[in-house]
This record gives sequence, C-alpha cells and structure tokens, in this order.
Amino acid sequence: MQNYKNHARYYPLHHFVITPLTLVFFIWSIVKVIQSFETDLFSNAIFHLIGALIILILPILSRLYALKNQDRIIRMEMRLRYFELTGKSLRELEPKLRLSQIIALRFASDEELLSLIDETIKNDLRAKVIKQRIKKWQADTRRV
Repeated sequence: MQNYKNHARYYPLHHFVITPLTLVFFIWSIVKVIQSFETDLFSNAIFHLIGALIILILPILSRLYALKNQDRIIRMEMRLRYFELTGKSLRELEPKLRLSQIIALRFASDEELLSLIDETIKNDLRAKVIKQRIKKWQADTRRV
C-alpha cells in the first residue's frame, strides 16, 4: 500500500549504479588532468576529462527528459480526472496551481480531490502538505 511515507521511488540501476560510476569516472579524470599537468599526457587527460563530462551528463539528461515527459502526462491525467469528476476543464484553475501542487494532487482519491484542489488554491498549500493531507492515497507505482 503506497502512502506519503513510502511513495518516493528509486530506480536502482540509475541511482545506485550508473550515476555513482559516472561521478567516480569524472572525478578520476580530474585527478588525472591534475597529475599530468606539464607532461606529455596532459592533452590525453583533457580528452578523457571531456569524455567523462559527457558521460556524466548523459544519465542526468535522460532522467530530466523522462521527468519532463512524466510531468506532462500527470498534467493530462489530472485534466482528465477533473473533467470526469466535474464536467469542467481544469485549465481555468491551472494558473492558480504550481506544477508541484498538481503532481502532489494526483495521489488524492477521487472522493477528496476536488476539496483538496480548492483548499490548495485557497491556502497555497505546498506539495508536501498536500500529500500529508491525503487520507485515501491513490498509488502511482509506474512512474519514473
């Protein structure tokens, strides 16, 4: 059963393998550049440092792309849910809600979503507070 305390997700291959390894490789490359300063190997070390920087950026970029896509999907999901519950478009309320609030609201059950949206707009609730106020959690186990 997903709830506020256990909803954070880690993707082990990304968080505990790829990202740490690329960071170690990048740091090692910096050390090699410093060690090879004023030697014949300096240009080779710079080349490796540039490669390490590119390799470090790639998993970060791929994660950012996935999260941006997920944010768009969540926004569309919330528009559909709101329309199904009210018969009205959420677009008129969206300017009053930050994306982080919309993302937090997606965990609310249909029974409490509308009142939580109103409360969020009225009191400008932070995402953490929104999640803590949810009584009947709607799990999202397929997110990135």
